[in-house]
Amino acid sequence: MTESSRAVDVTRVRDGVRDTLQDHAATEEPMEVRIHGEAFAVIMRTPGRDHDLAAGFLLSEQIVRGVDEIDLIRHCTDSETPDLKNIVDVTLHGEPPADRIRERRHVVTSSSCGLCGRVTLDSLEAAVPAIDGGGQVTGEAVLEWPNRLRFAQAAFDRTGGMHAAGLFDAAGVLLDVAEDVGRHNAVDKVVGRMLLLERLPLSSYGLAVSGRASFEIIQKALLAGVPVVAAVSAPSTLAIELADESGITLLGFVRDGGYNIYSHPERIV
Repeated sequence: MTESSRAVDVTRVRDGVRDTLQDHAATEEPMEVRIHGEAFAVIMRTPGRDHDLAAGFLLSEQIVRGVDEIDLIRHCTDSETPDLKNIVDVTLHGEPPADRIRERRHVVTSSSCGLCGRVTLDSLEAAVPAIDGGGQVTGEAVLEWPNRLRFAQAAFDRTGGMHAAGLFDAAGVLLDVAEDVGRHNAVDKVVGRMLLLERLPLSSYGLAVSGRASFEIIQKALLAGVPVVAAVSAPSTLAIELADESGITLLGFVRDGGYNIYSHPERIV
């Protein structure tokens, strides 16, 4: 499997002086997701934990709703197919949901964002119940999440070009962390692993993400049952709207000893 970073030649300029050196850049490659051997979507991602990514992505696309619907996830083994490492085939129990697959087929998901909007929000609210309950977490614990997430980012240390997502329990223990050039891919990798481990819904956990909180991050948290989402930077208006309507506590600017709470502040004590 391709490494998460690769050595690249760089011409560095400092104070008008040039020199040549090697640096590391984050790897970004397309991964084709197939369902029962048929192409479904292409995800621009950092290689690694591809099975987790595929599982989390199919959950976020509402193709599957639980691990019991997944029979097998494997990399393509057809010797006549080029670039096997970038093709993941998912076999489901029974027939796949034809309407959802037809609606979503051939989506190309970039490493920066996916497809979202008011129509998506309305359909999501209709299909997924709001999160009710979920334990409280102290503000002191939340403030530690970004620090612990950053400490676990080995690929970022090499490249300076990776996002991360981490899953925390109520005591502030980091249970899983994933890195990727796409923030939402990192979330899919974390959620996908928990799905495959039969740990969903994640009603007793919190999710921390590097950078901003987009609509898509909140969508993925909702589908995984995560009640608290914390971002190092700002949330978008649609992320705030979805978090408020779906019962998720959303925090932004979690850094430098403070944070903003944009929805359902009662969970933070």
